[in-house]
Amino acid sequence: MPETTIPLSAWESFYVIVGSSAAALTGLQFVVMTLITDLRRRAGEGEIGAFATPTVIHFGAALLVSAILSAPWETLHGPAVTLGLVAVAGIAYTLIVTRRARSTKGYKPVLEDWIWHSVLPFASYGAMVIAAATFLRHERDALFVVAGATLLLLFIGIHNSWDTVTWVALGNAEAPGEL
Repeated sequence: MPETTIPLSAWESFYVIVGSSAAALTGLQFVVMTLITDLRRRAGEGEIGAFATPTVIHFGAALLVSAILSAPWETLHGPAVTLGLVAVAGIAYTLIVTRRARSTKGYKPVLEDWIWHSVLPFASYGAMVIAAATFLRHERDALFVVAGATLLLLFIGIHNSWDTVTWVALGNAEAPGEL
C-alpha cells in the first residue's frame, strides 16, 4: 500500500458514518416532500429553489466528499483536485441560492435563513477550497478541515430539513381545498 493512502484510510470510518448519514437523510427529505405534496403551500418554485433543493444538494455534497475520500487513490493529487472542483461548484451554487432567496415572493428570509442557507454553506465550501489547495503540503490539517466542512454540510442539511418540516407543520401551509 503506498504511503500516501495511509492518511485517507485513517478517515474511513468517519466518512462511512458521514456518507451513510447524508444518504439516509437525503432519502428522508424526499419522503417528507412526498408526504407534504397534498398540502398547498405558499411556497412556489422560487422558494423551493432557494430553501428546499439546497438541502438535498448539501446532503449530496457530503455524500460525494465521503465517496471521494473513501476511494482507493494512489496519490493525494486526485482527491485534492476533485475536492477543489466540488468545493468551487458548491460556492457557485451557494451564490445562486443566495440570489434565489433574495428574489422569493412568497417568503421573506430572516437572519437565521441567511445564516443557514448562505453564510454557513459558503464557509463550508470555502474551507474545502482552501483545504484542497493546501492538501499536498499540509495533508493532516487539510483532512481535518475537509472533515469539519463536510460535517457542517450535514448539519446544515439537518437544520434546514427540520426548519422546512416545522414551517409546514406549524400551519404555514394550508390543507387541500382551503385556498
